[in-house]
Amino acid sequence: MNSDAILSFAKSINGVLWGPILLIALLGTGIMFTFKLKFIQIGKLKTAIKQIFRKSESKTDEVGLSPFQSLATAIAAQVGTGNLAGVATAMVSGGPGAIFWMWISAFFGMATIFAEAVLGQLFRKTDNGELVGGPAYYIKYGLKNNFLAGFFAVSIIVALGFMGNMVQSNSMAVVINNAFNIPTIVTGIVVAILAYLIFAGGVERIGSFTEKIVPFMAALYILGTLVIVIFHYENIIPAFKMIINGAFNTKAVVGGAIGVTIKESIRYGVARGLFSNEAGMGSTPHAHAVAKVDDPVQQGLIAILGVIVDTGIVCTLTALVILTTGVMGTGLNGAELTQKAFEVGLSGIGPNIGGYFVAITLFFFAFSTITGWYYFGETNIKFLFGNDSVKFYRIIVLIMLILGTTLDVTLVWELADIFNALMVIPNLIALVGLSNLVVKAVNDFDNSYELKGKKFGVEHY
Repeated sequence: MNSDAILSFAKSINGVLWGPILLIALLGTGIMFTFKLKFIQIGKLKTAIKQIFRKSESKTDEVGLSPFQSLATAIAAQVGTGNLAGVATAMVSGGPGAIFWMWISAFFGMATIFAEAVLGQLFRKTDNGELVGGPAYYIKYGLKNNFLAGFFAVSIIVALGFMGNMVQSNSMAVVINNAFNIPTIVTGIVVAILAYLIFAGGVERIGSFTEKIVPFMAALYILGTLVIVIFHYENIIPAFKMIINGAFNTKAVVGGAIGVTIKESIRYGVARGLFSNEAGMGSTPHAHAVAKVDDPVQQGLIAILGVIVDTGIVCTLTALVILTTGVMGTGLNGAELTQKAFEVGLSGIGPNIGGYFVAITLFFFAFSTITGWYYFGETNIKFLFGNDSVKFYRIIVLIMLILGTTLDVTLVWELADIFNALMVIPNLIALVGLSNLVVKAVNDFDNSYELKGKKFGVEHY
């Protein structure tokens, strides 16, 4: 079977896996938790913000992360190339209205990601003095299903640790080559060296890196996008009208040429929203599980903020840049459309400024995602094979990062999507099966923490 046949076969599998059933399951899980938890993403948003910089009063000596470091590591994984290319793809395929449905999926996704973080905390373990946790742990010890736990662990190692990181390094290298003419292999080697220096320091160095790089890259991107939107302020209200009208019109016209139905708008908006913030996919719980907090619900509330940053802020600003600069309907798609929007938007400052900005931003987005995804994979390597296997995993990831910059990763991306879907399935089964524990944790938090003001220690169910 040649490469084209393999690619075609992989695409057909993804057509089934990422069809309506899985998307409905992801969105449905979020809706279920939203009602079970009484719209916690609204009712406890103020409390969530207060938790970020609150120091734990527990006296644990275990190696873990602060609440903010855990949030930063989760956001590092969430905010990646999809925030630049994925938003553009959703808008081209589903029209501007896709952004509205992206917001809807993010709203319900907040409840899902809250549940993931709480379960990650409830079923985390201590391994050689280091906190570890994630879906594999709450599937094994909560759902008590060893097969599904192992199935999830293998899927995420392949999807994110190996293939996903190849895609990230490739995207980074291509954009840098276009902007600065730096050979892709050179970028791959430099990225591998930088990544090794961070990986070698373990979870504490990863947390220290992400808590510094995430606020910087977020501020840089937000500043750049706001400059463009302000330059084109007269198009802001029309842009929001396009989003709202496109979400409900049975046939919205984009750029005067592309007819998009409301069905397509919902499909692509929900899909890109869920893929971007990763709610329900089982990735971010690895970071939230190792946060040193007094109560699991505290970290669950903090996890909600990651979705707000990823979809509510970064994705929305990307959409506004594309719409206010008027590049929709030019025939471009994905990263090329986003890059064109920045080139147009920043052309008043100087030639090629937009291209340079996208290249620099994408470097930070992709590299931070590599760091987060590496850690998620490492946690599952330890779960399957023990600590001694980490050094072999690390070497393979570094090789993948270099190879990713030299290959056509179309097939790699399709294969990564397959394993992404495979890791979602056992995670959703566990979330639904353990949902009552999440509700109990919230009730305990309300009774013992908010109402009585008592100190609340972590209780493992």
